[in-house]
Amino acid sequence: MTDIEAPGAAGTQVPFTDGEFTVGQRSQTQLVLRRFLRHRAAVISLVVFLLIALWAFVGPYFWHYSYRKFTPDNSQSPSWKHPFGTDSSGYDAYAQVMRGTQTSLKIAVMIALGSTLVGAVWGAMAGFYRGVVDAVMMRIADLVLTLPLLAIALVISSRSGGSWYWIALVIAGLTWAYVARVVRSSVLSLREKEFVEAARALGSSDARIIFRHLLPNALGPIIVNATVLVATGILTETALSFLGFGVQPPDTSLGLLVAQAQTAVDTRPWLFYIPGAFIIAIALTVNFIGDGLRDAFDPRQQRVRQ
Repeated sequence: MTDIEAPGAAGTQVPFTDGEFTVGQRSQTQLVLRRFLRHRAAVISLVVFLLIALWAFVGPYFWHYSYRKFTPDNSQSPSWKHPFGTDSSGYDAYAQVMRGTQTSLKIAVMIALGSTLVGAVWGAMAGFYRGVVDAVMMRIADLVLTLPLLAIALVISSRSGGSWYWIALVIAGLTWAYVARVVRSSVLSLREKEFVEAARALGSSDARIIFRHLLPNALGPIIVNATVLVATGILTETALSFLGFGVQPPDTSLGLLVAQAQTAVDTRPWLFYIPGAFIIAIALTVNFIGDGLRDAFDPRQQRVRQ
């Protein structure tokens, strides 16, 4: 005998029992989470990234040296007292790498948030209205894409005084067009779906359709591009700081630490390779997280039942 319950709301469990066989309906969030957790590299990378962020932002409160203060130990190799050694001025490299990681992460996350916010709204409006509006908005986006990112960032950042906030704004202002093109392509297909027609029939405004229906359904590509922009942001900031146009002392970043240690790579290699290893670790973990999110949000993935 089969017992079938009435269908429930989206996301609720609707059991169908026949002896020992049970099928449960999963919400889209559960499906995405389950697919992501199956991507081992992405899960491990997420854990590593969170540990690095926790160490960078919380660690300075428990470490006995400040990144701004000298110590009496000059050019010391890594030891229990100075795990990452010291530079020729006596700065503790462990404290400086913590501060540098914190600054680089703030810049990268701000770039990702700013670019994603502007690009998502821009692309959604272009894809929704199409026609002349789409043509004008996408030509502006194409113009931004043709600008040489590093060259423009060098010119503008050189006048910003080395503030991480302004550096992040400059890079975000030159990368939002990538997100805009991805979101536009998603919205062009979504705007023809039945739920959009139903929203129009119910009298929903254009703004409500864009922000309550189209953008939430394009969330997968938006999140994936945001993770890519984190990696892009930290590498771009590293390049600017390495060239001397990024974060300026007394503050520091991973790129600035690498730039300052390039002349000491043979005599004090720990000053160069340790912050470089953190740059690589952050970029790799973010890229793996992006791969996991891409696979999790891919609608062609097979649905999982229990």
